Amino acid sequence: MAVYDRIGTTYTAHRRPDPRIAALIRARLGAIGPVLDVGAGAGAYEPDDLAVVAVEPSVTMIAHRPAGAGPVVRGVAEALPLASQSCAAGMAVFTVHHWTDPLAGLAEVRRVVRGPIVVLTWEAEAADRFWLVDDYVPMAKTLDQHTPSPERVAEALGGGSIETVPVPSDCIDGFFVAYWARPEAYLDPSVRACISGLARLPAHGVEPGMARLAGELADGTWHDKYGHLLDHDTYDGGYRLVTSPGSAAP
Repeated sequence: MAVYDRIGTTYTAHRRPDPRIAALIRARLGAIGPVLDVGAGAGAYEPDDLAVVAVEPSVTMIAHRPAGAGPVVRGVAEALPLASQSCAAGMAVFTVHHWTDPLAGLAEVRRVVRGPIVVLTWEAEAADRFWLVDDYVPMAKTLDQHTPSPERVAEALGGGSIETVPVPSDCIDGFFVAYWARPEAYLDPSVRACISGLARLPAHGVEPGMARLAGELADGTWHDKYGHLLDHDTYDGGYRLVTSPGSAAP
């Protein structure tokens, strides 16, 4: 069973594309389609001005795709059901950590895509310093340890650039670090259910931390420790955008 068949039933309640992140991804994809979206989920960051071919293993997430979204094929990154060089660009957003064999999946993306490839992933050390992980839910550090570093992702794609993707304080896409400036949001079970890094943990790895977070928000301890973050408009939660020119680059 795909992980999101289990935890994705209410996904779109809190997961919507943030326009600032969407603009960054769109700018790196170029001007030519079709665009391959691997691990496409509900298609949140797919460009609306280019043809898209989506590949997604979860029937639950496929059902969340809106009317008018590009065609979707059920499949996995490690065995893309598409011909070599059949797509002009490719994207993989918040998905590589869910792949069974990320390097094999990236090799498949490189096989299918002849132009730019854009991967939104994260730097583990920076992500592990996030206050929610480091202080309240340290068990989250044990997940997705097979995820390659951004540098390794770029290498697997044949080279490319790595950019920091800052998380706005009012980010509307409810991924893990999205609520860095709104800590009370993590106390909502429906919010946590849409964050795979929390939803996949056992209750004993999450609930004690949430109880302590609630108490420290109430008595001001959280603000004493982390209130200085609220002076900023963005936060580096470790998210990195890897852009490869692709196999067709001169």
